[in-house]
Amino acid sequence: MTQKKTWTLTDVDRDAYVSSCNLGPADVDRDLVPFSIRKRTLRGGVRDGVDVVEIDNGALKLAVVPTRGMGIHRASCGDVQLGWQSPVHGPVHPRYVPQDEASGIGWLSGFDEFLVRCGLEYCGAPEWNDAGKLIHPLHGRIANLPAHYVEVSVDPATRELEVVGIVDEARMFSNKLRLKSTLRATLGSPSFTVTDEITNLSSAPGELELLYHINQGAPLAVPGSRFAAAVQTLVPKDAAAARDIPTWSKYPPAAHAPEMVHFFELLAGDDGWTKTMLAAPGDKQGLAVSFDRRQFPLFTLWKNPLPAADGYVTGLEPCINLPHVKSFEKSQGRVAVLQPGETRRFDIRIEALTTPDAVAKSQAEIDALQKRATPTIHQEPQRGWSPM
Repeated sequence: MTQKKTWTLTDVDRDAYVSSCNLGPADVDRDLVPFSIRKRTLRGGVRDGVDVVEIDNGALKLAVVPTRGMGIHRASCGDVQLGWQSPVHGPVHPRYVPQDEASGIGWLSGFDEFLVRCGLEYCGAPEWNDAGKLIHPLHGRIANLPAHYVEVSVDPATRELEVVGIVDEARMFSNKLRLKSTLRATLGSPSFTVTDEITNLSSAPGELELLYHINQGAPLAVPGSRFAAAVQTLVPKDAAAARDIPTWSKYPPAAHAPEMVHFFELLAGDDGWTKTMLAAPGDKQGLAVSFDRRQFPLFTLWKNPLPAADGYVTGLEPCINLPHVKSFEKSQGRVAVLQPGETRRFDIRIEALTTPDAVAKSQAEIDALQKRATPTIHQEPQRGWSPM
């Protein structure tokens, strides 16, 4: 059996950079099913200079963006499109994202990915100090930091394709955190996994907030779609979300209406894992997001039912803290502290559900988890879950 092969695409420490490559079975083992790993640099518009690593495992296509914190711009499996149509036409190079603009929401100028990390020092709503100075812009900086190390590999024994990237979020007199992200996709599979390891490089303790914004629009998130999860606790974020509680699992017609955000504690199996699902109308296709509940104690569901031109989208969001201002999250004990040299690991599995049978199978798994407890569904925002 041919051994695992690895190609380094970027290594800043060694001044190494591969501008383009196109790998397939001929580069590893001709007996493998057709696949490809392609690296290229995008040109034109606000995406100019963005590096993309495109993977095709024979069933699933993924576009990983090292320039944008190892986010995933788009994915597809057959006719199932993973991602959404943002008013932003990216992927946007970080140089065009004004994170520190006075509004606090400059981050949205680059927001159009399927999977984008929010963190690492903070995530959630922007926050200003008493003097009116912006101290924490929306959702943090990791999504707009480029990887300084990127490699790809193929393992014929496990039939896995891998993309590994390392991104540092560090500065003097502040946090020094490192993200090592590993994306794995097995040949012929409609699913992939993301394993992130976050390490505190400092000799002092470092703070960590983290939320994974997994964003989906048409054709899976449209009026008539539904969300499913094994609910332990459900709490609406605010008054707009409270009005949505009777229909929290359903997606409404497009309208210029407020976004709706619900917070969850989810039930997990004996292995610690839980599953959530977005199903298209008629349960014909869907998207499943599974994760380790011990790593992600919380989950956020974001429903943004604006007209298509403005970005009809939902976010399935495993998280360690809620997306409020950091001072509130800190007061509630939800800001993690990493000791010097400490590493925390986070695992997420994402699957394209291409048939009604695949949707039914995921629903059955969620139903089995739900049998472990009766859900507690709050009708109004709760103290400790939202600022009151």
